Amino acid sequence: MTERNPKPSKADRTAAAREQARAMREAQKKKEQRNKLLVRWGVVAAVVAIIVVVALIVINSMRGGNGAEAQTGQSPANANEFGGITLTSTTALEPSEPFAVDVATLPAEPTEANDEAPIPPGIAPAAEGEPVPIVVYVDVNCVHCAEFEETYNGQIASWLDAGEVTFEYRTVAFLDRSSPTNYSSRGANAAACVADTNPESYWDFMTSIFANYDNGEIKNAELASMAESVGAGNASDCIQNDGFRAFVNYADRLARVDYVSGTPTVYVNGAETNANDFTTTVQAAIDANK
Repeated sequence: MTERNPKPSKADRTAAAREQARAMREAQKKKEQRNKLLVRWGVVAAVVAIIVVVALIVINSMRGGNGAEAQTGQSPANANEFGGITLTSTTALEPSEPFAVDVATLPAEPTEANDEAPIPPGIAPAAEGEPVPIVVYVDVNCVHCAEFEETYNGQIASWLDAGEVTFEYRTVAFLDRSSPTNYSSRGANAAACVADTNPESYWDFMTSIFANYDNGEIKNAELASMAESVGAGNASDCIQNDGFRAFVNYADRLARVDYVSGTPTVYVNGAETNANDFTTTVQAAIDANK
């Protein structure tokens, strides 16, 4: 005869019920902890998302919004078709009327270097008795350009005001590729704005922007303040609104098309010159051209 399982005692049933209740409480506690953790991580994720969005807005604002992509527009007054702005003294620019620019009409950027590339257009020796032309490709975010300015600024100013040279800046944006704020383009735009509204202040503005190099990349509002400090307060709106970013992109593309690959690249009297030999080369050209 088969034995039946003995019926649990009351004590056993009570113990089992307590264990089941304990297990249920433990499961509920773990569930609540998981929910709290999920909520906590959800809040963290939301905060991170907000920070990312704000950062993107700030960076986009500092980069100049859609200015970086500007392809068509006007040049500033006093600029030339080669993307340059030429000083005839420290308070005067070679005058010219604004012209339309369209980056899409320019040749594509070369994909290979050319060690035998010709001299870029618009660079030629002076006629006898005329001021010696100096053309320099610069990037406002370039340490070697800042060093060039620090070393030679005073001498260049002396030559300019003596009528012995002209000095043309062709300001490019090569270093935007390593800048989170497109400072090269924004600085070049600011310089173009000053050339357009206050040409008499252009030399002082270029001097100031390179003297500021050690302070790092600055915002458009600070560039506008810098312009105002040298007497170019009229340029503020243009600087803040990226008024000549299409011209900056145009000048930058022209330099690349002409195989200019670094800054500063210096031309004196129609020939490329090592920056270390700048003073002697210019003075020799001045003496020979009298």
